[in-house]
Amino acid sequence: MNQKELGELRRRFKPEKSAVGRVYGCYVNSKKEVISYLDESLGLMPLEEAEKYLGLLKKSLSGTPGRNLIDIVFTTEQVMDSDEHRLLSALRDSELKDGEVRSEFYGKIMESLELGDSNYLILLAFDAYDVPFRGGDGERQDDAGDGVFRYILCAICPVKEGKPELGYFPGENEFHNCTAGQVVSAPEAGFLFPAFDNRAANLYNALYYVRKPDELHPELIEALFRAETPMSAGQQREAFEEALAESLEESCSLEVVQAVHGRLRERIEEHRESKDPEPLAITAREVESILADCGVDGERVDAFGRACGERFGGGAMDPANLIDSKKFEVRTGEVTISVDPEYSYLVETRVIDGKTYLLIPAGSGVELNGMAVGLGGAEPAEA
Repeated sequence: MNQKELGELRRRFKPEKSAVGRVYGCYVNSKKEVISYLDESLGLMPLEEAEKYLGLLKKSLSGTPGRNLIDIVFTTEQVMDSDEHRLLSALRDSELKDGEVRSEFYGKIMESLELGDSNYLILLAFDAYDVPFRGGDGERQDDAGDGVFRYILCAICPVKEGKPELGYFPGENEFHNCTAGQVVSAPEAGFLFPAFDNRAANLYNALYYVRKPDELHPELIEALFRAETPMSAGQQREAFEEALAESLEESCSLEVVQAVHGRLRERIEEHRESKDPEPLAITAREVESILADCGVDGERVDAFGRACGERFGGGAMDPANLIDSKKFEVRTGEVTISVDPEYSYLVETRVIDGKTYLLIPAGSGVELNGMAVGLGGAEPAEA
């Protein structure tokens, strides 16, 4: 799914646009016991409550593809005949109205999910979206439909104790301590099934959501989808850095890594400015080309390609998961230098009197702990 398709679905989760008639759920305590079940009509509850439910569901479609939103791919065998796909399909086909199917689904989550000592709410909704036709120019034509997209959306939300606050009691004309009770937090995980690819249902995919990109809850992925857990964003960055360090060895210099970060950052910025809804991807071969441009030996470049193949399976990689495009930090044993990534080129190395130094042009506007200082007494260094 791309950003346009995600945005198209997210816009539905407002009371005036939503076709979600009911919400279902299961409230579970930290001992994996059911506290209560939820089966409520949105149309019969106060508008503010309906907005809260829809807002929680909408959050499970939020975040960045490849980081918070991860494609789960089913094999042909799973789609044809598997317990996990059959259960998800039964939820969708019954429009969540089958209580036994819902109970089986709740049980899968309760048996597997680990959220520490937190209680949590499993929230479910079914929607039937009459997909409007869009012409070649992208304009929406409401009088011509592209079919109906029928799907389920799940959000798993921690429930936490509210903090005591001072509150005003009108009858007593006084302020007293009061507690908000148990509060439903933003979803920790969730999913959409089936995926909305090319603005139509794709039964071979689900879209899995996690609030924290580095906490994918593999136990939940295994229980619901019987799929291999993909590498998290943090694991991808670590694997990329290992591939560079191990294959380049002594050629893994500041200048080379600086160039790789700079070129990947440029790609990320260009993609953002282009507003291309499709996810950005880069191949190991493209990174090899950057390394070659930096003068890295061909044997080392080939070794990097093999190392990437071992770690990423030869597939495309998301540059945003390989580097931190908003941070450029150099550390030694005693000093840390943080630079705006846009100006990372200002950091350079130089050997002076037999010692290697990290150099940054001082320029103007130098401050020490927030105090403006001058550098007039500095002696010129000999190269």
